[in-house]
Formats: sequence, C-alpha cells, structure tokens
Amino acid sequence: MFVDTHCHLTMLDLTPYQGNLDQALVEAREAGVSKFMSISVNLDDHIALAEISARHDDVGYSVGVHPCEDAATMARATTEFLVELAQSDKVWALGETGLDYYHSDEYVDEQKACFARHIAASKIVKKPVVVHTRSAKRDTIDIIRAEASTHGILHCFTEDWETAKAALDCGYYISFSGIISFKNAQDLRDVAKQVPLERVLIETDSPYLAPVPYRGKSNEPKYVPYVAQALSDLYGKPLEEIALITRQNFDNLLAAK
Repeated sequence: MFVDTHCHLTMLDLTPYQGNLDQALVEAREAGVSKFMSISVNLDDHIALAEISARHDDVGYSVGVHPCEDAATMARATTEFLVELAQSDKVWALGETGLDYYHSDEYVDEQKACFARHIAASKIVKKPVVVHTRSAKRDTIDIIRAEASTHGILHCFTEDWETAKAALDCGYYISFSGIISFKNAQDLRDVAKQVPLERVLIETDSPYLAPVPYRGKSNEPKYVPYVAQALSDLYGKPLEEIALITRQNFDNLLAAK
C-alpha cells in the first residue's frame, strides 16, 4: 500500500540479500510497499532500470541527469534525446534534474540549461519532472515558473514554507524522505504541517537518508513505511490513511497530462 516514489535501485547495498535485488524487493513488498519509482542520475541508468522494470510490474523508472554530473554529461541531455528515452510506458518521469549549488557551483549555467530541457521534455511526453534542489531554491523556483512547469515533484524536500508554497502554486507535489523523522528536523516538520495532504508524497531516496530507527544505516525501499509513520504522527492521521493518500497522490501525478 506504500509507494516509494524515489529510490535508486541500482545503488542499493545488496549485501544482506547476497547481491539479489529481487529479494530486496520481496522484503519491501512484505513491508507493505506496492510500487517503486527508481530514479536515474545519468543517461546510461535507463539500460539497467529498463531491465529491472521489465521483471517487476510494480517498478517504474525515470530518465535524466542529476545536476551534480559534469557539463559534458548534462550537454548530452538534449530535449530530443530525453523525449526519445522517455517513450516507454515504464518510464514514469523525467529526472532527477534540478539545481545543486551545494555540491557543485562550477557548472551553474549548464545546470540551469539542463533543468530547462528536462522540463521541456516532460511537457512533450506529458510525464512529471523530478526536481532536486540544494542551496538553489530561488533559482529552482524561478526556472519552474519561467518554463511554465506544472507537472512535477520537489523530491527529498528540506526547504522553507515559501519554497514549498511556490512549488505548490505551480502544481507540484512535495515529497518527504527519512529526514522528516530526524530529531533535528523540527523546522522541516513545521513546514510539512502546512502542505496539503493531497499534495504529499513519500520516498526513501535509498540508499541515502534512512529514517529513524535506521538512521545512519544504508537505506532501502522497505523503510518507506517509517517515512509514512513520521507523517502519520505529524498529521495525526492513521498510518493506513497516510499510505492510501500518498499512493493516490502518486497515481494522480502519473495520470495527469
């Protein structure tokens, strides 16, 4: 009943599963996870992700380039190429794209241009764009507005209410990761309380950012219910209701054109 809207299945630590991704997905399903969107960070990820999704009806994936990739890699992500890669029904989104000035401020112009091309491709294929933003909230919102993007996710949200409100006003969904469960994330929880439940998504961003009680360990999709539990506590809603709402939100996002 839970949906992990942002995981990196090609990057998981599969040591507990003797290297078998299929077994990791089995355990996630046993934990109640019924749908997974595996996210690309470079243009070659789609090869492995297409093979994984072909084996699993409940796995879809994205195509795109992370903003921390180098300029040459971002340049390969033309609108036309992204549209070509996004033709499969198992491609559910474009990205993750966006802006990251925290890890890399060397290619700011290239990041902005690449982000805009992902948005252009998402509008052509009528699939949402998955947006990463770090230390770049103003420019991120400016580009979303300038490109008239209305179909997307601000993933692993950690920003302020002003940023959330601006994205919501553009039609975006806000996705929360395990960070929402961290003891030092009260400011984020204060923002999350203001986000309408019908626009909330949950994710692991695995193998990163494992939620409490697994913080500091390698993350995986079977932990996404703990993100939902943190939101359940925050909103004062039963866990099953949070699961149902966030799954319906994701279905609505994918169905939107």
